[in-house]
Amino acid sequence: MTPATRARLRSLTVHAVLFLVLALWMVPQIYMLSVGLRTPAQAFDPALFTWPVTFDNFVMVIRDNPLGRIFLNTLVVTLATVAIVVAASSLFAFAAAVLRLRGVTVLYATLLTTLMVPLASLVLPLAILLRTFGWVNTYWGLIFPYAALGVPFGIVILKAFMEDAPSELFEAARVDGCTAWQTYWHVALPLVRPALVFVAIWQFIVTWNEFFLALIVMTEAEMKTLTIVPMQYSGLYMSNPGALFAVLTLIALPLVLLYIIVQRAFVGGLLAGAVKG
Repeated sequence: MTPATRARLRSLTVHAVLFLVLALWMVPQIYMLSVGLRTPAQAFDPALFTWPVTFDNFVMVIRDNPLGRIFLNTLVVTLATVAIVVAASSLFAFAAAVLRLRGVTVLYATLLTTLMVPLASLVLPLAILLRTFGWVNTYWGLIFPYAALGVPFGIVILKAFMEDAPSELFEAARVDGCTAWQTYWHVALPLVRPALVFVAIWQFIVTWNEFFLALIVMTEAEMKTLTIVPMQYSGLYMSNPGALFAVLTLIALPLVLLYIIVQRAFVGGLLAGAVKG
């Protein structure tokens, strides 16, 4: 067997294993879509696919809910949270890893402790605080808590990337007369672009899927986010599983589209970050 044949066989084996893993990973997603396309009589059928399919569940969900407004609410909260998290965490990481400001180590250790606090333990004090500020049923009532919970994780990722970056680049920027802001904007951010993309995608997914705090803060129908909608179709005995899984499919669809859109930029950023010199 020639080296070229062995390499091709190895490549085919790796791709076959990856395809098998992908197929197994896609089973829950396929089943979710399948249940959303079933009639009530077929809803609890254990088969992965059933026939005939129907779009009545999706029509019911769209008819019963102002999905345009709900999507807008979720999108506004998610994009604003991502922007705040990326900006705040990158600035703090730059101050900690490059500028090494006094007291930043203590503040960094304090922020790390918040990663160990479960969200459920913060719901009651957050609800009281948001009511005091008048932020219940407002975008800010979700944006600020989500951002506060997401910044520590973003700092951990970005600080590690900035510490691994060549320090000579930052020193050269200072010699050339760059201010701290110019060094941050023109040197630090391009160096940690893969980490910025990762933090943005991670925060987008976490914020988009968050349910517990949104349920407490958004009590008015016109301020609902997507994750609250499935509750009305679950019920005590899951009386309408077709509509429930149709809603879940609509919630997951934007995340799938996001991955398809940013996949090339994400991989390209990783490869760019891996090249030195």
